[in-house]
Amino acid sequence: MQPLKNTFPAEDYPQLIIGLSSPDDTAVYQLDEKRAIISTTDFFPPVVDDPYHFGAIAAANALSDVYAMGGKALMAINLVAYPDGLDLSILTEILRGGADKVKEAGAAIAGGHTVTDKEPKYGLAVTGEVHPERILRKEGAKPGDVLILTKPLGIGTITTAIKRGQAQQSHVDEAIAGMAHLNRIASEIVQQYNDDESRPVHAMTDITGYSLSGHGHEMAHLSHVDMKIKFDALQWYSGAIDYAQQDIFPGGMHRNREYFQEWVKLDAQLADWQEYLLYDPQTSGGLLIAVAADKAASLLSDLQSAGENATIIGEVVAGDGVLHILKS
Repeated sequence: MQPLKNTFPAEDYPQLIIGLSSPDDTAVYQLDEKRAIISTTDFFPPVVDDPYHFGAIAAANALSDVYAMGGKALMAINLVAYPDGLDLSILTEILRGGADKVKEAGAAIAGGHTVTDKEPKYGLAVTGEVHPERILRKEGAKPGDVLILTKPLGIGTITTAIKRGQAQQSHVDEAIAGMAHLNRIASEIVQQYNDDESRPVHAMTDITGYSLSGHGHEMAHLSHVDMKIKFDALQWYSGAIDYAQQDIFPGGMHRNREYFQEWVKLDAQLADWQEYLLYDPQTSGGLLIAVAADKAASLLSDLQSAGENATIIGEVVAGDGVLHILKS
């Protein structure tokens, strides 16, 4: 979208708080002093074989950007590409999975659009809302902050194993449950912490296709800080390490590594498969949260008590966009 950046200069659209001139997880348009509209979209081909679960995962993934901004989902529009001749009962299940997840989010499906394509694709255009003064952005992390991640990693290698027919069913089931899990509760807990005048949560984003390294770099770069991430503190979905050791990775891992490795410094000796996992693309991943150190333990406890698979993975230090990977 960057070629369009100069077509819509920020000064001409003062109510567009977040747009092409200030990229983030969503666009945000301010309506008045207390209301801003969040707008985002995402869709992709199947990452699992079951159509219902694919629909639920795609919906959770699209909704996640609203939660990454600290917002509430209001409604969604279905985006569908579907091949001629493919049994329509499959599409029904995809849409049912998406609808159930949108309903769980407290939002509604309000319409949609379908086109013919060679491969099924599904996702949502989501509209949400947030108070203009309570937006959580990628930028804002401060030296001394603690980094919390709310979901395990390793989805890319697992879904690749699924496509190759090499994934164990127990690993598939766990990955599906993780991808379909909404970031709603985690986001709401974070916003409760920011009810405090000190607003201890300084930045937040979700980890998706650009991997932990890519999205971590984005947060660090925009915040003008570095991050120290402990590899041994990272949680992995069951099977991810096994498949990584077999060099089962999606093509997106290599593209992420080629682009983002400039800003990743390995301060520890890692095997190739361990390094590659840092660039593994995620689908409907967790929230990466930068929170003041004196609130980190409490926030982590509240997230875990609410059923979130959250863990502390590192800290924020002075710098300008580099991720330092330590072993422990």
